[in-house]
Amino acid sequence: MPANTPKPTPQYAIVLLALLCLARINTYAQNVTPWMTTGDKSKLLQQQGTVSFGANSGSNPSTVTVTPGTTYQSVDALGFCLTEGSAEVINGLSSTTQNTLLTELFSQSGIGISAIRISIGASDLSSSDYTYDESPGDVNMNNFSLAGPDLTYLIPIIKKALAINPNIKILATPWTAPTWMKTNSTWVGGSLNTAYYAAYARYFVKYIQAMQAQGISIWAITPQNEPLNPNNNPSMSMSSTEEKNFINNNLGPALASAGLGGVRIIAYDHNCDNTAYPIDVCNNSSYVDGAAFHLYAGSISAMTTVKNSTGKNVYFTEQFTSSTGSFSGDFGWHIQNVVNGSVNNWSKSVFEWNLANNTSMGPHTSGGCTTCLGAYTINSSTSYTRNVAYYIIGQLSKFVRPGALRIASSSSSSGLSVSAFKNPDGSIATLVYNSGASATSMKLVSGTQALTYSIPAASAVTFVWTPGSAPVTSFPGYYNILARSSGKGLDVADNATTSGARLQQYDVTGGGGSNQRWSFTPAGNGNYYIKVKSTQMCMAPSAQGTVDGEKVQQRTCGTSGEFQWTVTSLGTGYYKVVNANSGKSLDVQDNSLLNGANIQVWAYTGANNQQWQFVQVETTTGARLAAEAVPADAATMERAITVYPNPAHDYVTVSDGDGSTNQLELCSMKGSVLLTRRFTGETRLDISRLARGVYIIKITGKDGTVYRKFSRE
Repeated sequence: MPANTPKPTPQYAIVLLALLCLARINTYAQNVTPWMTTGDKSKLLQQQGTVSFGANSGSNPSTVTVTPGTTYQSVDALGFCLTEGSAEVINGLSSTTQNTLLTELFSQSGIGISAIRISIGASDLSSSDYTYDESPGDVNMNNFSLAGPDLTYLIPIIKKALAINPNIKILATPWTAPTWMKTNSTWVGGSLNTAYYAAYARYFVKYIQAMQAQGISIWAITPQNEPLNPNNNPSMSMSSTEEKNFINNNLGPALASAGLGGVRIIAYDHNCDNTAYPIDVCNNSSYVDGAAFHLYAGSISAMTTVKNSTGKNVYFTEQFTSSTGSFSGDFGWHIQNVVNGSVNNWSKSVFEWNLANNTSMGPHTSGGCTTCLGAYTINSSTSYTRNVAYYIIGQLSKFVRPGALRIASSSSSSGLSVSAFKNPDGSIATLVYNSGASATSMKLVSGTQALTYSIPAASAVTFVWTPGSAPVTSFPGYYNILARSSGKGLDVADNATTSGARLQQYDVTGGGGSNQRWSFTPAGNGNYYIKVKSTQMCMAPSAQGTVDGEKVQQRTCGTSGEFQWTVTSLGTGYYKVVNANSGKSLDVQDNSLLNGANIQVWAYTGANNQQWQFVQVETTTGARLAAEAVPADAATMERAITVYPNPAHDYVTVSDGDGSTNQLELCSMKGSVLLTRRFTGETRLDISRLARGVYIIKITGKDGTVYRKFSRE
């Protein structure tokens, strides 16, 4: 630009929004929702009355402190092992009962598990021993087939689960190779014959490809379940040297050449009493992502030992609850050791063992586990019972979503076990277990805020809240009002100009028409009249009734409470909008994702069809806001920071060209910090739960701060 050319006017609105990420977020009295499971089963994953943070004052010998700004590993997977036997008994349920079970298991309206572990061939909780190729000498896998128990029972259940949650991660593990590949040619014990290493690698490739052909993607594999246990049926021994050689010379190259290099290879998959094995394999194989652990022996701290010694990921993949155990004893031990214990020792996953069994503790192989209690017992075609493992996992999986980051947490009392997480939407989940013989009055501290809560003996509470929620004071200009569930905007149907025209949700492009642009006029007492630009009429329920399901319309404005709305920030870039007359929330009918769905009022539950994003499209003067890149003068350093893809769908990757360590903050265009993370070189963010729109990424490193923008589509 020539020296005498006037500098363009800065995009002050965008600069201001970006700089909001630098500002301290005001502290408000935030609502916290506790969910409780008690050892005496009087409360089973039951929502309790809302409590609120206040100023942190005084002392309490039982204090739990969480620090959301200090983050550790992401959590990839929370769930159960879906054994073939589990699938078999679930298949025996009636269609209605089966759908109810799977929905409460895999949907967020239930406990929302994010992963399943399955066996490659039979496990000991299968109704028989089998692999996918028992044809001796078939090294090219010409006779490989999923036909049999998997195709009959397991795969149909997986497909139904994926229909409920398409993002479920699947970890697959063999209990044995085909018997003809083994040194003893039997189901139990033996090891993999070195002459068949290449054939066994081909077996894995065939398996992953066959599952893909069924519409099922395998997220990760382990080469062998419990490689140091030769006594199960089926089972196979595999030393660290054997596993390392198999991965490096056969399995890793075979997956890569088949275009399956994205499938994670996780080593070991056995007890915490041996760290030498996983350290050896992880440190001597570039194909290995990390190591997996069980806790039938050893200390859970072994996971940290391996993490620190290898720099690779660690995963917790199996622990069973026994039919001879007690609910209280098993619940407490597993919450303290398997759940809090593993994640606080860097685990990226928590899997409990068997998902379901029948009333005889089956199916299982001859010699297989006869006391492995499922998360469910299937009593009949129309009846099932939830067992302790359901609540062990549910106490975490219902509130901690994939991509959540573990955050710093500590307890001043040995009787309180704690873990804490920040979800991709910014919400915080803190799980506290009281191992004491009596109720404990504890203090929960986050920053300058605190609350006091009594946890019964031998009980767990998950506290859930969203930092930064606060009443909103002003909205200048016009906004698109977008439903979090669908990303579609509030719209006057058919661009009608008459009072009483219905409101619907509809796609918004380019800021939308004037029937999709809304202003907020203060009505007093913290409420607003919400007016559409096209007619200047007000959003209001169809009548003064207070029933759930009353439709919302554009109406000639009045001054009564039915025309007024309370707008409250949820602190994640979303708002709840509540009618001042009825106390009901603005809601998309039936949680529909379709264009044309009605807008109604309904009691607020916090569901995504009741959360709204406001995207400003006009200032108070009527000028469109700029939606271009953050201007260069908002950055104080020049580095090769890239954000891709842009626009993004479910993930966005941030890459730093100089490989230094950075602090990352993901911010809404309103300046709310949605996620923080430290990374070196490159990091991937799960944005699948963000609403469509534009977001700012702030990266602070050794040379200063830089901003980048991306759009979520």
